[in-house]
Amino acid sequence: MRESSDSPEGTTPGGAAGRVQSGIPRLDYILKGGFFHGGTYTVMGPPGSGKTILGNQFCFNLASTGAGACVYLTLLVESYDKMLRHLESLRFYKPEHVSERIVYVSGYPALKTGGADGLLALIRGTLDEHKPVIFVIDGMESLRQFADGEQKVKEFVHELQAYTAMTGCTTLLMSFKDPSYAYTENAVVDGIIELSDTLVGPRAVRELTVHKFRGGDYLRGRHEVEITDRGIVIHPRTEIQFDKPPEQATEQRIRMAFGVKEFDKMLFGGLPSGSATALLGAPGAGKTMLGLSFLVEGARQGQKGVYFGFYEPPPRLIEKAAQINIPLEKYVESGQVELLWQPPLEHMLDSLAEQLLEKIRETDEPRRRLFVDGIEGFRAASVYPDRMPRFLSAFCNQLRMSDVTALITEELPLFRPDIDMPNPELANVVETVVLLRYVELRSQLHRLISVMKMRESQYDTSIREFKITDAGVEVAASFESAEAILTGLARTSPGGEGRA
Repeated sequence: MRESSDSPEGTTPGGAAGRVQSGIPRLDYILKGGFFHGGTYTVMGPPGSGKTILGNQFCFNLASTGAGACVYLTLLVESYDKMLRHLESLRFYKPEHVSERIVYVSGYPALKTGGADGLLALIRGTLDEHKPVIFVIDGMESLRQFADGEQKVKEFVHELQAYTAMTGCTTLLMSFKDPSYAYTENAVVDGIIELSDTLVGPRAVRELTVHKFRGGDYLRGRHEVEITDRGIVIHPRTEIQFDKPPEQATEQRIRMAFGVKEFDKMLFGGLPSGSATALLGAPGAGKTMLGLSFLVEGARQGQKGVYFGFYEPPPRLIEKAAQINIPLEKYVESGQVELLWQPPLEHMLDSLAEQLLEKIRETDEPRRRLFVDGIEGFRAASVYPDRMPRFLSAFCNQLRMSDVTALITEELPLFRPDIDMPNPELANVVETVVLLRYVELRSQLHRLISVMKMRESQYDTSIREFKITDAGVEVAASFESAEAILTGLARTSPGGEGRA
């Protein structure tokens, strides 16, 4: 699918079409193979966006493979010794590579005394001596301070590009993004990569955008960026990664039961394998318990399952399941069911999708089950809400391609008589929609369950009463009890508000 390893394995200067891979998780995937040998690329962005980390990470990853030398030239006033001290906390940093495989050079004195021509002479001498595979210039904004206008900057980059292309050295030009600069050199470089660090409401968001990549295709648009102890980690947009999905799997589909006798009868045996189902309901309607029944029934049949939730940590989930006779703990301990809990932090949408899809792909066993408890957790992680329809479509399609039968809950408002889905697009991308709702009758709350739609399959359209007892999840054998509740005796709650 894409790079998923944190290690720089496979980071060689070779590769298809003369590429050099950065080893930065998923950057090479966005560039569809990595940078070109001998290419010159501008990496621009504001302070704190990760330019210096990206350049050093590239060099250390390459040095770890022993594929060649790297030269890192800084035009910043601060010494590179201080920069290296800041890198010591990052996992890619290996002090043994410094001076041996990665040569750090300060270009500021040559630039200050000799201008652009003096700097170019220093660069030529350094590259002739070390013959690097990668050359990084950090602090291109300093060049502008000493160069005689934008034309001189463009000429400098043109001469540098001609020299490094001849030697096959791939060059990164790290530049501060300033709206007052014309960036005329961007017309001659082979690629432009922008790192941004902006506020979206109260949230700080880092992103990467490839604006230009001469000679090759790439994934367009903005992609999430994290800076962790691994360095730069990039998460390509889910919907563009899978914009051309493979054909639908053609293997024989089977029914995936919930282990709830009467509900399975309503579904004519269960959900079709490799399908996605939306389970709608207000808080406390029983969505989580029904979803856990689905996973445990699969485990009984030898099918692996994954719980992916945002609300309750695993110990509490296991305890609640045990209270209604769902032996979740047994199958968690045996490894048949895995519980993945997302603490209530600021998540990133594509990072969540990657985590889940990669966990699923750890095993190629057929007929796997997935229970996503709270699609609103994905919605909250989205910086751009208008992405959700495309994201959900791509995400669900990848689950189908992996022969995963997915059950996804959607929280409905507690005190609303009508059904108003926060993500109406979810109903369009799933094959099945199941509704759990409350009805109040004579000061008692009753739960009802119904199948709203089920594509390409038979199902029972009746509304049934739904109960959660000490013995487990139960669905009435007929519609009669639900009919009694829904006859003229059903009423709204005080204040004119009903329960959906």
